[in-house]
Amino acid sequence: MEQNERSRSPLLSRIRMPQTLRVVVADDESLARQKLRILLSEETGINIVAECSNGAETIRALRDYRPDLLLLDVQMPDMDGFEVLGSIATEDLPLVIFTTAYDQYALKAFEAHALDYLLKPFDHDRLHGALERARTAMLNAGDPTLTKRLLAFLSGSPEPQSDQRLVIRAGGRVVFLDAAEIEWIEAAGNYVRLHAGKDSYVLRGSIGRIAERLDAGQFVRIHRSTLVNVNSIRELQPCNSGEFMVILRNGKELSCSRGYRSGLQSLIENTPLA
Repeated sequence: MEQNERSRSPLLSRIRMPQTLRVVVADDESLARQKLRILLSEETGINIVAECSNGAETIRALRDYRPDLLLLDVQMPDMDGFEVLGSIATEDLPLVIFTTAYDQYALKAFEAHALDYLLKPFDHDRLHGALERARTAMLNAGDPTLTKRLLAFLSGSPEPQSDQRLVIRAGGRVVFLDAAEIEWIEAAGNYVRLHAGKDSYVLRGSIGRIAERLDAGQFVRIHRSTLVNVNSIRELQPCNSGEFMVILRNGKELSCSRGYRSGLQSLIENTPLA
């Protein structure tokens, strides 16, 4: 096992950033570990406490160093990444980001509650985004209430639907998208397009099928081809013939047809007036 203790860096960014992330890198390919080492050296506040080339070394490193984050390859010679995770008690698991050349394990990684899934070859921007998610998760874990929810989530206890994530293959990568990040969804032939901030993702399937997978208390159907996250709605403007114009917080205007206005009316009736 290669060990590389670096000096701890100061706080990364005043309030938002947590302290240095202590990282274990696990990959059986030396070139892959080297690339990760180089990419991580471009980040501020990263301390690689151990590099491991197989499952047994990884388990020892997790127990010895108790890192904040594990960058884990799926396929290793003695045991795969999922067997490694299964060998560690839930409460002792760090945040996990899978790094692999195979996209077929994405769903299994999702079920194992991985924070992210990086498809090789990935660049610095992709890794940086995953590390930012790890920093955010670390900050949230500092809240006792959120910590309890996180442990319940990892142990397999039921979580609210609003916390669910979708696995999306996009542009040669696998994205774990929180349902809460989705602002609205539109049907596009045999596909649906999910709009989340500046990004959009295309999934094969019907809007009815995607609606079944989402929390009915968070997403409302306003048109046969449109589904909206109620938390993204800024205002409703009545139009002719009993229809509404739905204005999102980002300024997007969506039409609500009469056939689906009951969902919005229920939303209005069940929302306390300020």
